[in-house]
Amino acid sequence: MCDDDIHPGLIVDPRVSRRSFGLMAVAAAGVAGSARAAVPVVEKEVEVRTADGVADAVLYHPEGKGKWPAVLIWTDVVGLRQAFRDMGRRLAGEGYVVLVPNVYYRVRRSPVIEGSFDFNKPEDRAKLTPLRASVTPDGVDRDAIAYLAFLDARSQTDHGKKAGVQGYCMGGPLSFRTAAAVSDRIAAVASFHGGGLVTDQPTSPHLLLPKTKAEYLIAVADNDDKAAPTVKDSLAAAMTAAGRPHRIEVYAGASHGWCVPGSAIYNEAAAEKAWAELLALYRRTLV
Repeated sequence: MCDDDIHPGLIVDPRVSRRSFGLMAVAAAGVAGSARAAVPVVEKEVEVRTADGVADAVLYHPEGKGKWPAVLIWTDVVGLRQAFRDMGRRLAGEGYVVLVPNVYYRVRRSPVIEGSFDFNKPEDRAKLTPLRASVTPDGVDRDAIAYLAFLDARSQTDHGKKAGVQGYCMGGPLSFRTAAAVSDRIAAVASFHGGGLVTDQPTSPHLLLPKTKAEYLIAVADNDDKAAPTVKDSLAAAMTAAGRPHRIEVYAGASHGWCVPGSAIYNEAAAEKAWAELLALYRRTLV
């Protein structure tokens, strides 16, 4: 679901402190929408029954009584781990009910990769082969329906407001598929260094745009754009043809994977800018 050639430099170290992520009000000072204080969050390990089995996942929502819009987070190719748990917690603190599933649940429970991971090593890349084979377009569509149904069954979810979906790396295409599979619920889609958004295959995510009703935020890595400079233009044309409001931006100097803490290519300043754009999208559309 995500091309191999966009990953050089992806090195994940699970020992990286959580302190590398979550200082948005300071790091992104002056960026619109970034300074709202977060609230205490409830975290819960959950299991979601899908058409293909039971997916392990983590659910977050603000403490106290209330109802909030729902958001689904699709991880990158290395799967559900501490970095994405931290993202889910942080987003929930902004006033959302957030589900972060293990995309590879058909193969094994998370974390699917133990210890560090270096995409430059063939032996580490080989670990992903059976995992990625389990992620198919039809399976993602079924999962998306199940995940949104799970979120909508939570007492904390505000059913009167639309839902959002965001994805990283291979999670970008999965977010497009979610917007098409649950089009009546998804009003916002965010893709961060997404790979394979436009391909020549009949399952290409961009072909699904006419089936969706969402606004799109597409944050493109600088090195991805340099490797395939016409993709953003093709995607913009498809968005316009489908009548989908969108923002497509290349993050100068930010490499593929820049938004995910714990990676050697994490770029805090660029990640905070992307996070501020995400919050602005959700506050505008999840109403």
